[in-house]
Amino acid sequence: MSLDLSPRSGVAPQGRRVLRHAALEASLLLRNGEQLLLSLVIPLGLLVAGMLWGGRFGLDARAFPASVIALALWSTSFTSLAINTAFERRNGVLERLAATPLTRTDLVAGKALATTAIALGQVAVIAAVAFALGWRPEANPGQVALAVLASVFSLVTFACFALALAGRLRAEATLAVANLIYLLVAAGGALVLPLAAYPDALRLPLLLLPSGALGESLRAAATGGFQPFLVVISAAWAALALAVARKAFRWTS
Repeated sequence: MSLDLSPRSGVAPQGRRVLRHAALEASLLLRNGEQLLLSLVIPLGLLVAGMLWGGRFGLDARAFPASVIALALWSTSFTSLAINTAFERRNGVLERLAATPLTRTDLVAGKALATTAIALGQVAVIAAVAFALGWRPEANPGQVALAVLASVFSLVTFACFALALAGRLRAEATLAVANLIYLLVAAGGALVLPLAAYPDALRLPLLLLPSGALGESLRAAATGGFQPFLVVISAAWAALALAVARKAFRWTS
């Protein structure tokens, strides 16, 4: 019996490359304590506090978990992605990965799959905790489908803006700016609080923001509303963000 020890050049199929890279991206993100805090710990803390004591402050128990889900999606697809990518770019990780069989398309697809997987995990965990605390949404199948579409477009929007930010600023600047934007949007971007909580003059501008469209779409799905125009707003932002990311993102520092 003879052994064939001759080298066999070649690379793994593209699908396998992307999946393995996505698994690596997701595992690195989940090991990062700061990003895990933004992605899950803070949303869960807000959820528990809102469900237990939010009634004293006029929070709608049906809509508030949807607001927390919107916040979680925002934190993962924008803040965490921007910070991680910026430090990968500064440390030369992206350059080294580009020298492997992974193409740039593979790298972007891997990041997209990792972000999507973590977002799905966030939704599952937050929804499970909310149900345990008594959340009973009035699900409208049509609006639920629209909310899913709005969420997909919003993930694309936030991720593209995250890549644009990480591709233009130094890593330390990206860290500061991304966290500042996270706080500003969380506090005043109609993610956690519904539009009704803001002055009349701010409601339309906030609704036209990607954060406002996502928050209102998810809250509508939880309360039985039907607002298809929110998907149009989210889709328009996704198209714009894709164009910005293509122009602004740079692989090397």
